[in-house]
Amino acid sequence: MEAAAGQAEEAAASFLDKFQSQRYTGGFNPESWEQEFDKIPMFMKKSPAEIDPEQNPDLACLQSIIFDEDRSPEEQANTYKNEGNEYFKEKNYKKAVISYTEGLKKKCSDQDLNAVLYTNRAAAQFYLGNYRSALSDVIAARKLKPNHLKAIIRGALCHLELKNFPEAMAWCEEGLRIDSKEKKLVETRAKADRLKRAEQRDVRKAKLKEKKDQSQKEVLLTAIKERNIKLFLEASKEEDEISDGLGEMSLNGLSSDSVTGTKIYLDDNGNLNWPVLFLYPEYGQTDFISAFHEDSRFIDHILVMFAELPPWDLERKYHSSNLELYFEDEAREEMYQLNTENTLLQVLQHQRYFVKAGTPTFLVLVKHSPFSKNYFFGKKVHRLK
Repeated sequence: MEAAAGQAEEAAASFLDKFQSQRYTGGFNPESWEQEFDKIPMFMKKSPAEIDPEQNPDLACLQSIIFDEDRSPEEQANTYKNEGNEYFKEKNYKKAVISYTEGLKKKCSDQDLNAVLYTNRAAAQFYLGNYRSALSDVIAARKLKPNHLKAIIRGALCHLELKNFPEAMAWCEEGLRIDSKEKKLVETRAKADRLKRAEQRDVRKAKLKEKKDQSQKEVLLTAIKERNIKLFLEASKEEDEISDGLGEMSLNGLSSDSVTGTKIYLDDNGNLNWPVLFLYPEYGQTDFISAFHEDSRFIDHILVMFAELPPWDLERKYHSSNLELYFEDEAREEMYQLNTENTLLQVLQHQRYFVKAGTPTFLVLVKHSPFSKNYFFGKKVHRLK
């Protein structure tokens, strides 16, 4: 016994001497120890997206053990569920969806586990904003497990996000029959009810406004008809020619395409006020009068508009006394010169004037100018009295 003990002591002493005299070569590099430490599966802060057996042999070995095809479908599905849960905790919802999907592909016989996989995938889809996909998953989960409360809660939240407020409330009611004190369901039901009432109120307001707008348009239409003013109707894309109803009145013709969105209106005295556009083709400029009273004369507006010469009139020729106003008959390719002493109503009542897009439009040109001569070349010009 004493001899054996002596040999053991000698062996231990020899090992210690060897350990002290020889440097250990299997340790971490002092300059890169953190990177090397992170390669050990147990201490990894984040798993790589793709596992390379050459770069991470230990991790590849563990993966082959975890996802061994020889294991039962239930074991494999449960492993994918756990993996998905880890991704979910990391808020990596896309990878979580992939893991839960892989678990469902195993088609295990454990219906409770499948219900959990569907419900968990629904949660991941929900946080990705895929509310319809999430809803499909919770419906599938409830087919396997009708009283699965987490699936019911998630379904109610999906309906809420999809603005299906009555359905959200119905799902909440079903869940509360299982657990009447479930806080999330109580809160969701109250929110869905509040939003449903607000939506119904907005629908009622919209219908009332639509009815009011329609009534106002009909009043305008009557006033326009009484004045024998014609609205231009755009031809449909399928038609090659202008519609036979060119001069027919239409409520749609009362809308204005002007930048300001200004529209014709009846004032308190029953007079029409029109948005009117003036075009200066020589310089590519425009003027816009938002409310041109039907009984106002053109000359009255021209005097105000050209009290000072516009900055774009480099030749300083756009004096009010030097201007002529026209409208174009596009169907006949003819021009009509206005008498500026006429009122807007008198011009709009002309048999060849059609109001387009709810905005009467007129051309302004300098009389006898070279541009005017070229502009009218080949066109027939009529003069209104």
